[in-house]
Amino acid sequence: MDRIQRRIAVAGGREPADLVIKNARIVNVFSGEIISGDVAIADGIFAGVGGEYQAKNILDAQNKYLSPSFIDGHVHIESSMVTPIEFAKIQLLHGVTSVICDPHEIANVSGKAGIQFMLDAAMNIPFDCHFMLPSCVPATPFEHSGAELSAEDLLPFYDHPKVLGLAEVMNYPGVFNTDEGLMKKITDAHHLHRKIDGHAAGLTGNQLDVYMAAGITTDHECTTADEALERLRKGMYVMIREGTAAKELKEVIKAVNTRNSRRFLFVTDDRHLDDVITEGGIDHLVRMAIEEGIDPVTAIQMASLNSAECFGLEGCGAIAAGYKADFILTDNLTELPISAVYKDGICVAAQGELVNFPDGNKLPAPQALLDSVKLPALTLDDLQIKLDGPLANVIEIIPNSIITKHLITEVDTNSSLFVPSVKKDLLKLAVIERHHQTGNIGLGIIKGLCLEKGAIATTVSHDSHNVMVAGTSDEDMLLASKVISEMQGGLTVVCDGEVLAKLELPISGLLSQGTYEEVNEKLLKINSALKEISGQQHFNPFLTLSFLALPVIPEIKLTDKGLFDVRSFQHLSVSARSAE
Repeated sequence: MDRIQRRIAVAGGREPADLVIKNARIVNVFSGEIISGDVAIADGIFAGVGGEYQAKNILDAQNKYLSPSFIDGHVHIESSMVTPIEFAKIQLLHGVTSVICDPHEIANVSGKAGIQFMLDAAMNIPFDCHFMLPSCVPATPFEHSGAELSAEDLLPFYDHPKVLGLAEVMNYPGVFNTDEGLMKKITDAHHLHRKIDGHAAGLTGNQLDVYMAAGITTDHECTTADEALERLRKGMYVMIREGTAAKELKEVIKAVNTRNSRRFLFVTDDRHLDDVITEGGIDHLVRMAIEEGIDPVTAIQMASLNSAECFGLEGCGAIAAGYKADFILTDNLTELPISAVYKDGICVAAQGELVNFPDGNKLPAPQALLDSVKLPALTLDDLQIKLDGPLANVIEIIPNSIITKHLITEVDTNSSLFVPSVKKDLLKLAVIERHHQTGNIGLGIIKGLCLEKGAIATTVSHDSHNVMVAGTSDEDMLLASKVISEMQGGLTVVCDGEVLAKLELPISGLLSQGTYEEVNEKLLKINSALKEISGQQHFNPFLTLSFLALPVIPEIKLTDKGLFDVRSFQHLSVSARSAE
């Protein structure tokens, strides 16, 4: 009551504000205008916009634009490979002060302990990390993950102040067939009046109605403008995604116009740290949208107010009295160079440097999360693919997409064993179960990775995060898997028996314990090593690799149980009978 009364007094000019900003061009995301006037802030909240106010402190904006800061509507922090506090640092530098994250990745490895770690690590920092609870752990029954989460496991987490709802429901067959366990998770969210996120890859027509009937009202899997419009007509919020592997903004943005823009928002989903550092986060998507013809104020609205309204974040996403004082200052609305970032009315970044950031809040990971890679003793024989003939079912990569093609083609063999071919760009791929020591090793053939020598390996492998190894030689693949085991997770590049680069990710095999600067330095070495063994530069091999075990994204994937046809939802042999 005291704070509200003070805010009213500041708005009425009876008491001084903590801060008054003068000479700013204010981005009004409600009216679509640029307006002028003073802005008053009290206790981290905008108390007044456009009037005359008393002030304890005055900031001269020098005719800069004052815009709401940005909100990422759907992101997996784990894909940045740093902890929430390090993730927050780099996001703040790019004008992002809030995210809606899904700890689905760490939950698939470490279950409830993984979720709790992320929640604890996101507290007491000048950054709003909101959480949606993972709905599908494991994502499917066609692979081995590290944990299983029931509705009963999730229910206590709803009491946490950072939890908003149920994260992306990717098990469409489970919704369609009203799977009892999944229905309990969905009805719990409804009972608690929480948001439910969707994952409608490839769904059309009444399949979307099935999701809407279940109360699933968002989707971030659109790849075309037509898909976006179909979801819009069904009443969904459409999340426009531009990550590191999945890049759909330029196509999906074609669906946006002045009549429907309020139902679109921006998300990064999975974005590598080095891309955030060099290009940005949601600020990068705003710039791209403007380049594609979207009005700058509309693009900012999509990146702020739309996201806030989609997730029921009252008092967020706008420059208006009663709203949180989260904003940026910029000289140019088209190029969006960020001069300063304010969180709750306090400057947290200026001229590309963090200020007022509490570095002492770093939370150590529990020991249980640091011992998650349990590989069997591997031999060269474990990597052999025996074929019945020259034809094979092959996973063909689509660059900068997490969708793959099912290719049936002739491959090289020796004594009925597959032989990788750099010339044909047909390489060997292995998924090695790392959670329960089952000994499972799924083997397949991949086209389009463009490695010319050596091998790469990673424990970042959506969604179950088993060890993935791809390469041109069995010896290098074996070495790469050994390095991964010794690091207890991470990324590595090897060639001719030598380790060219590696990045340790010991927290559940997904996150580093280092700073974002340290992680970025090692990523640069990884990228340099990739150039030594690969001729391609137009997509990220590691991020591409990490989605090749995700059996809910068309058309064909590889799990620890073997090759998987997403369209028929069943495993199949690597050997193929015909090219038809």
